[in-house]
Amino acid sequence: MNSRRQFIKRTLVGAAAVGSLNTLMASPQTRKSIQPIVISTWDFGVAANQAAWQVLKKKGRALDAVEQGVQVAEADLSNPTVGKGGYPDRDGHVTLDACIMDEEGNCGSVAALEHIAHPISVARMVMEKTPHVMLVGEGALQFALENGFQRENLLIPSSEKAWQEWLKEKKYKPIMNIENKSFNTERLPGNQYNHDTIGMLALDAEGNLSGACTTSGMAFKMRGRVGDSPIIGAGLYIDNEVGGATSTGVGEEVIRTVGSFLVVELMRQGYSPEAACKEAVERIVKKKPATAKEIQVGFLALNKKGEYGSYALQSGFTYAVCNEQKQDLVIKGKHIFK
Repeated sequence: MNSRRQFIKRTLVGAAAVGSLNTLMASPQTRKSIQPIVISTWDFGVAANQAAWQVLKKKGRALDAVEQGVQVAEADLSNPTVGKGGYPDRDGHVTLDACIMDEEGNCGSVAALEHIAHPISVARMVMEKTPHVMLVGEGALQFALENGFQRENLLIPSSEKAWQEWLKEKKYKPIMNIENKSFNTERLPGNQYNHDTIGMLALDAEGNLSGACTTSGMAFKMRGRVGDSPIIGAGLYIDNEVGGATSTGVGEEVIRTVGSFLVVELMRQGYSPEAACKEAVERIVKKKPATAKEIQVGFLALNKKGEYGSYALQSGFTYAVCNEQKQDLVIKGKHIFK
């Protein structure tokens, strides 16, 4: 009996050792098989993705990639929907919203921030230097200035001109997909422009996810209006066990459904990124069917496997994808209404 017990013990120990060895041998291969990827909303996400890719291709952290990526959109004066040069509110103030979230669930946010060109970097500093998640308005500006950010005028001549033209009629009506129609095109006097956002999601070589979202908000909005973009769970959500999601369009409807969190939780249940995004926009239709036909909302998602997908209420939503194979891919998102 003793010999038999010793034989079984040796066999089990040997099997465990082989299993451990196999695990150790497989780990480098598993890590090697992770393909970094970055995706973002709209056509103007291409340039932002390419900046993020400079970080990812060097095995940098996804958090650094998304911050550097969306800074490109924030600095692009030809884009009237994000950062400096964004359209102002009804009173002529350019106010910016942004949030960022990393693989550990850390997050930071700013809302109604004036005079600072890169709100995404202020949001990251809120995350890393304070016990808070969100700072708003004058308090967010004070924090930014105290931490070395430069105060500047964000209302550039072209945006001021569009605002002055809008004042002649003072009518506000969100126009679907204006983010593509107005980007790098002639701005017609008197047009009523909608807003939009760049939302970005990245998976790095270590298999970690991060996301960022930044916007100048609705053009000619009411003073103090804040949409979904700086709200964790609405405009952006990351769960490193599952995936990440971001949103675009009329933020009020995204907030009402806690849209990005919903998309991630659906992926946790086994939904593909596209299927999760579709379910999220269908929830908006179910809650407000008449409103849903008149506005645009889109979701974009990325899971831990590097699989991605989107869905929107209306046609016209696009998103940009960047990986080792291709850095300038633009995909038309699927949609509910024709």
